Amino acid sequence: MKKFEDSLNTAVFTTKFVVKDKKEITYITHESEDGVWQFFSNDNFDDFEEVSMILSLDEIINLDKTVLEIADLPLGYIASRETVKDKWKISKNDE
Repeated sequence: MKKFEDSLNTAVFTTKFVVKDKKEITYITHESEDGVWQFFSNDNFDDFEEVSMILSLDEIINLDKTVLEIADLPLGYIASRETVKDKWKISKNDE
């Protein structure tokens, strides 16, 4: 199993859908500008500030160990999947 290069106490962004509603993580970004990790479910939202939560990388791994499969996701890339049973699709974030 892969390991994140970042420290396990690194702050990452996620949503209340992942944490409180226990939704599957289906979309991950590793931002090129600042190296920030973001972990999302399939839920739509209009205002990220209303639904965002900050956790440690360790807490995200404890919620869903399958995120370790993309621990080597390069800066500026996205990992996505339909469900937790699907393989991650990796693509460059062109935004």
